[in-house]
Amino acid sequence: MGDTIIGIIGGSGVYEIDGLEDAEWQVVDTPWGPPSDALLTGRLGGMRVVFLPRHGRGHVHSPSDVPYRANIDALKRLGVTDLVSVSACGSFREEMAPGDFVLVDQFIDRTVARPKSFFASGCVAHVSLAHPTCDRLRGAVTRAAEAAGVTLHARGTYLAMEGPQFSTLAESEMYRGHWGADVIGMTNMPEARLAREAELCYAPIAMVTDYDCWHEAHGAVDVAEVIRVLTANASAAKALVKALPGALGARETPCPAGCDRALEHAIMTAPTMRDAALVEKLDAVAGRVL
Repeated sequence: MGDTIIGIIGGSGVYEIDGLEDAEWQVVDTPWGPPSDALLTGRLGGMRVVFLPRHGRGHVHSPSDVPYRANIDALKRLGVTDLVSVSACGSFREEMAPGDFVLVDQFIDRTVARPKSFFASGCVAHVSLAHPTCDRLRGAVTRAAEAAGVTLHARGTYLAMEGPQFSTLAESEMYRGHWGADVIGMTNMPEARLAREAELCYAPIAMVTDYDCWHEAHGAVDVAEVIRVLTANASAAKALVKALPGALGARETPCPAGCDRALEHAIMTAPTMRDAALVEKLDAVAGRVL
């Protein structure tokens, strides 16, 4: 096995990592365009780490405009093997309170305006998303959260909405009741799909900032209050990230969940029929099988 390299995608409020040794911002070119920002590389706890602010420093990208394909491609090009995604979210559950973290294990995708795959006509592939997150990496995040003193809910279903507006009350009630979602956000899809296509182990951490608009005692989302909770969450997220290398350790065997082999039997297009230009664009993401 090669070296374990941790990738961190920082969401709202998390635009840098503290304590990185040999820290350096690197500009990475991808065939899918520029990523959200330069990528911060360095070492943390003796392990190589690559950090990317999802919205860019200064929060310049809206959820619908985040260059998701370029982001995942850039992380893959820098050798990332294990990707932890941090994002803000609203909660549909009383017990998942503002300030808590939720270790998401399932998704409902309601986004409609974003490219969802690296693959297309000329090189068709279908990966499994039945279990879209990596249990091994989720276990490491759980241990890191314990070490950092972070309140972490072990499982949760994340509903990804297009945004940028927040939910209507009718939507909020439908998502939490009939659909059984636990948290709601705007950025984890298609990120999770693309991470699977890139054969990355992926674990998303949703940082609760509010109760969406269903909670009678809290009313509609208050942006000022969200920002206040975001600030507190960012400090907790950085403490969790600092503890992650020690909790994860080096991987000595292939991923038990098969994340690093997701493309093994996924590509359907015959070699002689593949579009050469698309195959070239897939060099980092799918080069192992192409």
